Amino acid sequence: MSSLRTSRTRLVAAAATVVLAALSLTACEDGTGVHASDAQTPATATANTPSTTPSSGTSSSAASSSGSGSSSPQARPTTGTARPAAGTSASKPRVPSGKPVTCEGANTKTIAAPLNRPVNHMLLTVTNTGSAPCYLYGYPAVRFGEAQAVPPVIEASQPQAVVTLAPGESGYASVNLSATDGSGTNGHTVNSLTVYFRGRSGNESVGTGAHPALPAKGVYVDDSLKVTYWQQSMDDAVQW
Repeated sequence: MSSLRTSRTRLVAAAATVVLAALSLTACEDGTGVHASDAQTPATATANTPSTTPSSGTSSSAASSSGSGSSSPQARPTTGTARPAAGTSASKPRVPSGKPVTCEGANTKTIAAPLNRPVNHMLLTVTNTGSAPCYLYGYPAVRFGEAQAVPPVIEASQPQAVVTLAPGESGYASVNLSATDGSGTNGHTVNSLTVYFRGRSGNESVGTGAHPALPAKGVYVDDSLKVTYWQQSMDDAVQW
């Protein structure tokens, strides 16, 4: 009986040894080298595993396009007409509007400038500042200082047609201030000038007059004072 118990004990021990060997062999074949007692529970393994989910807003197709070298879609241009930058204005030519009117002080600007050539002459420049064309009829009625009468016109200077000024255009007349040979009488210096404009008939003045500035030292005039008709060009005005 003693021998039989000893044999059974040895058989059980051998069987246990075989089972342990089998478990060790299975762990080695899995390549983990981890014993069953050391393995993590499923919940713990899941918590420690890095997430492979793409970040928010990135799709698998976008990642594929990036990997293949495709460029991202271009932004579409906005619709509508571009506006010019602030402070900038596009200048446009002035377009005449309305029926032609008579040129006078309210719709023109007059400048008086003494000339070196010809000597003893002054140039009157009238610019249309209105929005409609205007007619410069006849010749300027000029009054220097406190003169009671206006000087006569040089009849030979009369143009073939009435001078017409579009908005922004200028007309001209010259004034012979004094005799170049000293033959004039009652010579004196004046410091103010008024220019009146004539109407269609050429006899009456219309609208308001202009008051162009004279040089600070004034201008010298005598009884030989006379003016030309209004001219369309400066060259025609200064030749008299």
